[in-house]
Amino acid sequence: MEIITKFTVATEQGVDVLMELTQALTVEKLGPLLAPDVLDNHMRQELTKEKLVMELNSMSNQWLVVYVDGRAAGYARITSKGQKPASLQGGRSIRIADFGILAKYNTSAVYMALLDKCLSVCRSYENIWVQEYVDHPVLELLEEHGFVQQEGSSVLGDLPLASVFLVRRALE
Repeated sequence: MEIITKFTVATEQGVDVLMELTQALTVEKLGPLLAPDVLDNHMRQELTKEKLVMELNSMSNQWLVVYVDGRAAGYARITSKGQKPASLQGGRSIRIADFGILAKYNTSAVYMALLDKCLSVCRSYENIWVQEYVDHPVLELLEEHGFVQQEGSSVLGDLPLASVFLVRRALE
């Protein structure tokens, strides 16, 4: 099995790959947690090609796609955007957002390839943070790699899901 993680930009191919991944991962990740009408509404409003192109072209974002044997298996967005946890006031911080791997590629090797690339890209920051819904399976992997769950909770964007923040001190 060949696993490669690459940066993705707003080319026709890059947009197509990310549209497919964002839609499939949203259904896999949120389908069991949300009512079908809430999920459909979220996808119609948030997962549009226009919004994706705008986010791909934003200087605040870097997009990574992990490939398994040449097939797109998952992605992550590294960004300076988003609600920071209270513990990160001051200091240079960066966020790993939208981290996910399709279920059919759900192996530790694929997760680690994507996470290792994210951590490499973020190494010049003092703090790295993630916001994810409570009980998401990726939380355990992140905690195994130095992320510490912060006190309190929030909601995950516009969705009615409780979320937690995890922080990793990049220099630790």
